[in-house]
Amino acid sequence: MRGFRSLKLSLRFIVPLVVTLGLLAYAVVPFVDKLNKRWFIRDMDIRSRLIANTLHEPLAELLQQGNKSRINSLLLRSIQDERLLALGFCSDRGELLYRTPTFPKSISCSSEVNDNKEASQILQLPEGAVHVARHKITQEGGINGSLILVHDTSFMERRSADTRTYVILLFVVLGIVTSLVTVFVAHLSWRGWMEGVRAMLKGEGLLKPFSDQKVNSELQPLVGDLKTLLRSMDAERRLADDSTITWSPDTLRNLLHKQLTGEKIIVVSNREPYIHSKENGEIKVHRPASGLVTAVEPVMRACSGTWIAHGSGSADGETVDAYDRVMVPPDKPEYNLRRIWLTEEEEKGYYYGFSNEGFWPLCHIAHVRPVFRTSDWVQYVKINQRFADAVVKEADSDNPVVLVQDYHFALLPGMIRKALPKATIITFWHIPWPNPESFGICPWREELLEGMLGSTILGFHTPYHCKNFLETVDRYLETRIEHESSTIARRGQLTMVESYPISIQWPPPWQGTLPPVEQTRAEILAELGLPEDQLLGIGVDRMDYTKGILERFNAVERMLELHPELVGRFSFIQIAAPSRSALEEYQAFETRLHALEERINARFTRDGRKAIILKAEHHEPDQVNRYYRAAQVCMVTSLHDGMNLVAKEFVASRDDERGVLVLSQFTGAANELYEALIVNPYHVEQTAEALYQGLTMPEYEQQERMRSMRSQVRDFNVYRWAGRMLLDAARVRQREKLATRIGRAS
Repeated sequence: MRGFRSLKLSLRFIVPLVVTLGLLAYAVVPFVDKLNKRWFIRDMDIRSRLIANTLHEPLAELLQQGNKSRINSLLLRSIQDERLLALGFCSDRGELLYRTPTFPKSISCSSEVNDNKEASQILQLPEGAVHVARHKITQEGGINGSLILVHDTSFMERRSADTRTYVILLFVVLGIVTSLVTVFVAHLSWRGWMEGVRAMLKGEGLLKPFSDQKVNSELQPLVGDLKTLLRSMDAERRLADDSTITWSPDTLRNLLHKQLTGEKIIVVSNREPYIHSKENGEIKVHRPASGLVTAVEPVMRACSGTWIAHGSGSADGETVDAYDRVMVPPDKPEYNLRRIWLTEEEEKGYYYGFSNEGFWPLCHIAHVRPVFRTSDWVQYVKINQRFADAVVKEADSDNPVVLVQDYHFALLPGMIRKALPKATIITFWHIPWPNPESFGICPWREELLEGMLGSTILGFHTPYHCKNFLETVDRYLETRIEHESSTIARRGQLTMVESYPISIQWPPPWQGTLPPVEQTRAEILAELGLPEDQLLGIGVDRMDYTKGILERFNAVERMLELHPELVGRFSFIQIAAPSRSALEEYQAFETRLHALEERINARFTRDGRKAIILKAEHHEPDQVNRYYRAAQVCMVTSLHDGMNLVAKEFVASRDDERGVLVLSQFTGAANELYEALIVNPYHVEQTAEALYQGLTMPEYEQQERMRSMRSQVRDFNVYRWAGRMLLDAARVRQREKLATRIGRAS
């Protein structure tokens, strides 16, 4: 079997090489023939001139004397050369006066070659090909005639044939030698690669970088990817012997109990998972439209602990205890929500100013100019410190597990590290990370990077964002970066930078409790006053310029222009929860969006059926889920997004395995949901055609695509996302404990 594999490996190298050399020989041989012929003709021309110059003087004297016998004798002596076939002399009147017996009869003084005063050419005669040259013979009285020289060219064919043979033999020998060398080098390289891979798979372990001596330098680009895969596999093996582990709340609880000795988690985010508001004198609770809340809240339910967040609701202060805590969820309390209070000035500087006028557009590169003010930076530092103080108060040990969420708290990890050096700090960046040149715009870039490097683990959605961060740190800070192990060492602190694609809860909380999709669609259509056969599209976003809502509306308009038969038969529902309305850029964006909606509806509304139905208000998750289930197509056209959980929520909602997802290539979700219709939202026609394709896609194709995407979301759910980070955290904690014991023993 090994010999057969070796033969197959060899053939992979040899066959393309042989084919290439064969094609090269096929192209080279005619070229060599042509080149040889040119050289031979030039040689004949030179020989002809040499002979003519030699005979010129004696022949001229004999012609003047009129001695025919001596002229014939001179010509006969001259053709003793085996290549010179014949000689002849033509008068000015075109008469062949003298010639050797071998002079071809088919050549006359009036031949084409004699039309020029000095000429030579190859003529094809019945006897074979000959080279004919003419040389003028002059005397004192003027031009008396021309000497005709005829050379035999049969040797040219013989030598050309020999040359072809030599060239072919050369390529054959070259092919054999090159094949042997190639196979030999390939086998040596293959052996080296295998040894390198074995070194990575051996006892080097997952807790320390691989040895450079054991890993071939050619394999270095693969080390990081392979190490990530091995770490994931190793982590999952720790939880169960069964490799088909199902990630669930129970899995996370077992993880905390076994790997983190029952540690409670402290989550820090700006946005709180539950907001208490006073409406008509009554206190009501609702969940904000936030991908972060969608992802992290199920984890907190599974792990318990404390969530620290900004209390922004109008009734938040009335619902907390003396320590600013309230148990949530309201219907089934499972963890503490600790609220931090901000003044209007603090919120304006820290949240609206630095975070969302500066950091947000900087990271999203969505063609909105970042604005940085020193006053905003001062508030950003102040509020980060306030949250760090809250973490210290909520921690029940000197080494808590803290999950810091998003760009509002870039400084927080460093502040927590200063107060709690033994803490395990996991920072997850929910938005994209820009390239070093773009990030360099920020005046406080070094301070932000130093704060983030206080993290034990720093997570991004995609490897691309990890790469951007590593390159940014390399550009602006003095650190030691190990790209193979994806770690950054600075002042004795090691930070591991990894990609953890975030996801949603699975199974969904409503699974098995909702009516069939057909019934939900009928209810939604009735609520909207639309007929039963109306086609629906859905988009769910915050009112934000990075979400590509304007581009989405333009695509709907273009689709109706290209397919007028759908005018009046298709309506696109856009749920856009108001967001950051205090900012001028967001106000202008909302104005543009409403104007575009009105313009499109003015063109394509038929019988009261609007082309676009814009719902610019907050919707609870269960309401949004109903629209997901009613629509034929969901459009996610973000201009730049870390992940975008709307795409995964839509997939999870479709237990009927129907519906089509149109997904922007600039989302992290596009790296996972390959069966979606991937589009460039800046390309209006492409997005419009994808929308039309989704509306007309056969049900069997919808089912195949949706079934595959649902499997992806099910297997890589939010519990797996959290579990991978917590397992990495447990591994780091174990390593640090071991290092401490070794240090004490020594």
